[in-house]
Amino acid sequence: MESLHDLRSSFKTITSLLAGIAVDKGLFEVDDEIGKFINEWKNDPRGKITIKNLLEMKSGLACEGFFGIGPDCEAEMWEKDDWLKYIFNIPLRHDPGLNWEYTSMEPELVGIIISRASKMNLMDFAKRYLFEPLAITKYEWFVTPNGGGYAAGSFDIKPIDLLKIGQMVLDKGKWEGRQIVSENWINESTNCQTDVEMSFVRFARTKNAKYSSAKYGYFWYSELLQYGAIKTEVLFSSGNGGQYMMVLKDYDACVVFTGSNFGNWRGKLPFDILLKYVIPMLEN
Repeated sequence: MESLHDLRSSFKTITSLLAGIAVDKGLFEVDDEIGKFINEWKNDPRGKITIKNLLEMKSGLACEGFFGIGPDCEAEMWEKDDWLKYIFNIPLRHDPGLNWEYTSMEPELVGIIISRASKMNLMDFAKRYLFEPLAITKYEWFVTPNGGGYAAGSFDIKPIDLLKIGQMVLDKGKWEGRQIVSENWINESTNCQTDVEMSFVRFARTKNAKYSSAKYGYFWYSELLQYGAIKTEVLFSSGNGGQYMMVLKDYDACVVFTGSNFGNWRGKLPFDILLKYVIPMLEN
């Protein structure tokens, strides 16, 4: 039996695509305040957070899992029996829209909102509107203690199927002539403007590469790659351990990496491989 590889946080970009499908269907708009869907925060300052704030990881919630500032809400949540109760008790640290702070709570909130707005379990919504149209049939969700599909990671899918998703993004939301996600959403969600103040290439330790900070869109990253004669931008999703779905528009190509280097710099080695081997191959 062919095994699935755990792509973990790479699923955040799939949640971005599901949000786009929900927007295309008129279920919500990115500027909607989430108190419209999260009744628990209807008369709470946290209800003023917009869906766009969540997609850009600028909710202002007191969570941070990128620079060691903390608290690491995802790690704390995994120790709880009621994830929804935990999430809805997270306080604000900043006004929404100010600062980028990486946390899995925001994609999970987006998943909750998609489910509530569509009146469908997120797993059923994804199956009907994304996976079935792409003929993706073999995958495994992590089901939360509250019974929903986890929208922030720990999702198993075959690399060949991730390539389908990357190709669809490269083709502006189309797959085999069918518009799965609108071109407007692909353009908006992958327009990465927020500086995350770190370089994936730097952590890959590629000698003589020129570093520039990665930028963030709606759960997507982009980074300018500069190495020798190479100067190109890569759009990508990133999962712990070295899981990447990369879109190289200049080369009309998609690349997928999987790995098991969890929690250390070697998880960034795919960028070294990309610069030294993959892109030169694409140029020939």
